[in-house]
Amino acid sequence: MGTIRVTGKGHLKLRPDTTRITMTLEGVYPEYGETLRHFSEDTEALKDTFSGFGFARSDLKTLSFSVDTEYESYRERDVYKQRFIGYRFQHMLKVEFPSDNERLGRILYAIANCAVSPEFRLSYTVSDPEAAKNELLGKAVQDAKEKAAVLTRAAGVTLQCIESIDYSWAELDIEYRPMERMSMAAKPLKAASYDMNIEPDDIEISDTVTVIWEIE
Repeated sequence: MGTIRVTGKGHLKLRPDTTRITMTLEGVYPEYGETLRHFSEDTEALKDTFSGFGFARSDLKTLSFSVDTEYESYRERDVYKQRFIGYRFQHMLKVEFPSDNERLGRILYAIANCAVSPEFRLSYTVSDPEAAKNELLGKAVQDAKEKAAVLTRAAGVTLQCIESIDYSWAELDIEYRPMERMSMAAKPLKAASYDMNIEPDDIEISDTVTVIWEIE
């Protein structure tokens, strides 16, 4: 009794139904304590902005936060040196909501008018990524099974029980990014909103599964 190893590939096109706004707050201040104070105040100001659109303050999720020393280069008697100028904080947050261009336009206008004016990135995803991943895995296993059936028929052997299934468990990137990191300056409008006419493209994802069967 031998074995056969077959790698199957699954492919899915997903219709995005969730809008994601990823925002970055930054600032440089001479004192460490002052830097942390501005981090806290800027974060609260951003949460205040989103609270006006029905979001809970906890809906803004922190993706990363850091405080690093900041230096600048200068030239002195033909020698380049560095001097300390302060501490830089960087706070990256995200918020997600069911896709709605009208609501998105109001939110982006509010971000542009917010006192802290964060840089941001607009992207789209799906509300149930786990269901999409499970469907993708099922398609990959089915593809492996169909390929194995073709191979064994051609070889004159039959498939028996499965010995192992190998899956990478890598994190799938289920996100469509029509707008990369940018900042916006507000322009006077009669209504407090931007006209956002965005129709996101389908998100294409794929993955592989390797299955080993016994054959005889």
